[in-house]
Amino acid sequence: MTLKFSQTSDSPESSASPCVIVGVFADGKMSDAAARLDQASSGALKRLLDSGDITTKLGSSSLLFGLGGIRTERILVVGLGSADKFDAAAFNKAALEAGRALKTLPVASAASWLTSLEVPARAGAWKLRTAALAADMHAYRYTATFKPKEQARTAQLEALAFAGTEDARALAEANAMAKGVRFARELGNLPPNICNPAHIAAQAKAFADAHAGVACEILERDDMEKLGMGSLLGVARGSANPPKLVVLRWNGGGEAKPYALVGKGITFDSGGISLKPGAGMEEMKFDMCGAAGMLGTFVAAVELALPLNLVCVVAAVENMPDGNSYRPSDVLTSMSGQTIEVLNTDAEGRLILCDALTYVQKFEPQVIIDAATLTGACVVALGKYASGLMTQDDELASELLDAGNRALDRAWRLPLWDDYQSALDSVFADFTNLGGKYGGAITAGCFLSRFTTGYRWAHLDIAGTAWNEGRKGLATGRPVPLLTQYLIDRCA
Repeated sequence: MTLKFSQTSDSPESSASPCVIVGVFADGKMSDAAARLDQASSGALKRLLDSGDITTKLGSSSLLFGLGGIRTERILVVGLGSADKFDAAAFNKAALEAGRALKTLPVASAASWLTSLEVPARAGAWKLRTAALAADMHAYRYTATFKPKEQARTAQLEALAFAGTEDARALAEANAMAKGVRFARELGNLPPNICNPAHIAAQAKAFADAHAGVACEILERDDMEKLGMGSLLGVARGSANPPKLVVLRWNGGGEAKPYALVGKGITFDSGGISLKPGAGMEEMKFDMCGAAGMLGTFVAAVELALPLNLVCVVAAVENMPDGNSYRPSDVLTSMSGQTIEVLNTDAEGRLILCDALTYVQKFEPQVIIDAATLTGACVVALGKYASGLMTQDDELASELLDAGNRALDRAWRLPLWDDYQSALDSVFADFTNLGGKYGGAITAGCFLSRFTTGYRWAHLDIAGTAWNEGRKGLATGRPVPLLTQYLIDRCA
């Protein structure tokens, strides 16, 4: 369950919350909320600042107990860094630290006055939503595959109130985005023996059944064979888990053409016959995070009842080596009729996406956006901070980049010039599924572009941003904030 977010009109010194959160700048300047607590406690905060017992470095925190003159039991003081450098990124870092610290405290609820801070060029709604998502990011706990434990003896954070009362819409957006991010994270974190194509389909159907106005259709292997999805089905041949094409629809916009979200859902990517190295292969359960992110965005849009039409198509497939697996040098015929020479079976994401991109065009969308953990080359180029954005539509690129910047779920545009298309040339098919040695993220985008001619289309490569690497890494839920913000903007 996501945190329950609310707003409070209490003053920090009169709040009965088990924990009150305020900020202090590096030069000793207190936020207004911190100054009120200091005054009510007869200068206790200033004395602790002067003695060095409160740290003010950006992203640090100090926990205070038992101050006189105030109602709360605990004060969490978050360091804000230099006041003249305090911007949107600094605010987000402070909010993330508050969330991290709250997770360790034995409190069921807390109240934050970070949203009363002044952030240049950012309104109150942005602050509330950013602080809420930061808190929920840390409050999330993965428990699905652990032995059930006895009821925790200490309280765990369940509710967080923010200073102010005027941002009901922002509060709704925060709740919806948090639900979408959690939906995506939980799917991404589940092991591949649970989160297989059938599980993704079941989760989508369960969501549709629980929400009026949502329609769900699951296409099975026979349905895809009749449609001629030879590319997607080629990837699926080696797995005992049959593929699913999940189609969710939300009709909140009357007769308007829908926005289309398409996600890569490789529930485990062994590489197929072109087997991946063993080291790090356990992270390939995250190769369905594009699908998870699109489903999470759909969840957020429905929770907000956005006044637009939305279709979400997820290609859910497992890529495994087997006697029936597709091979390097196979030629696959896609749903579009275009033929593809397979040079590497580990370049499978584009092979399932191309048929999903062709299929979604039956809904005559006004915009198509796909998201995929598509290439290691994008990780090399951009690292883990920015998703790769590719499109030939400058206006769409600008809209997505702006949404990412405001949601702090940023993307960076890579070129999609025709110069790169020749890397896909083949003498045995219309083109290959792999470019040359260089520009792998871009040539993958070029491949997908061949299936979206005539449509406003953008591709997000989230291979570096969808999960945190390492044995303890978790799915991040990106690009749910970016795409939800994009859809909200379309309704403005």
